[in-house]
Amino acid sequence: MGGTMNSNMNVFTFAFCSAFLVLMVSGFSRNLPILSFDEGYSHLFGDDNLMVLRDGKSVHISLDERTGSGFVSQDLYLHGYFSASIKLPADYTAGVVVAFYMSNGDIYEKNHDEIDFEFLGNIRGKDWRIQTNIYGNGSTSIGREERYGLWFDPSEDFHQYSILWTENFIVFYVDNVPIREIKRTEAMGGDFPSKPMSLYATIWDGSDWATNGGKYKVSYKYAPYIAEFSDFVLHGCAVDPIEQSKCDDAAKFASIPAGITRQQRAKMVSFRNKHMQYSYCYDRSRYKIPPSECVIDPSEAERLRGFDPVTFGGARHHRGKRHHRGRPTRAEAASSI
Repeated sequence: MGGTMNSNMNVFTFAFCSAFLVLMVSGFSRNLPILSFDEGYSHLFGDDNLMVLRDGKSVHISLDERTGSGFVSQDLYLHGYFSASIKLPADYTAGVVVAFYMSNGDIYEKNHDEIDFEFLGNIRGKDWRIQTNIYGNGSTSIGREERYGLWFDPSEDFHQYSILWTENFIVFYVDNVPIREIKRTEAMGGDFPSKPMSLYATIWDGSDWATNGGKYKVSYKYAPYIAEFSDFVLHGCAVDPIEQSKCDDAAKFASIPAGITRQQRAKMVSFRNKHMQYSYCYDRSRYKIPPSECVIDPSEAERLRGFDPVTFGGARHHRGKRHHRGRPTRAEAASSI
């Protein structure tokens, strides 16, 4: 009886947490509440390499010879819209990784979920790149990476980076322009993120892979590398970390959109045709048949073949561009403080 009640409660909670993701609002992100750092986040690691500014609404995280740094949301969330404005370090940033992402790896060590924005530094004169990725149920052996250039210099000013996560799809945004949409398919099964996650922001040394496959390393003569964060939005279904069965104040989240508008989709297509540099969906050295969630766009395929004919044309065997990151876990971060 108790098992049936718990099962019914979980089904009700899941449906309730998903129900608030139903209303499409033009310019929705501008209408969502912006939190101070202390209202939504806590220090994760890095000692004094994390600095909350006097207004309480902005924070700097830095990387130097001693350590990186980072912060984590105070709540777990099951679906929602999550955003921050970020200004990245300038000049020589090879090997530096700044990440803004969702994860539950501290709770589910062997079957964790992730939704990732990763910003990959570069040598002087070369641009930052963005990498997006998702994992579900510990599916780290199946890479779903995409990488892009940008139409601006992300070290000159703040720009908004956002994640929309619902029961059936995930959208990544840059300055309210959707750059990637992932729709859940039946074949994905547990590979689609489905368990409550925390929000994280970190800066760390990814010298072994981040820039040209590890060719260029972090140079600490340019340290500290400082990433600036502000305009925090945590607009989702907060759940109890123990029971994971209560959606706090779900009624106030009605402004979260249910998808991409026609105008946004046109902007996404334009962005991807101009700025996408890698997508696992077109990597014929890794996947002879694209995974089920991939929607093949002939113009994207043609552009990527011109960008890298070996990887995207299947001309000959080539090692896949899969990255196993060295991002610090919560436990590792705590031990470095």
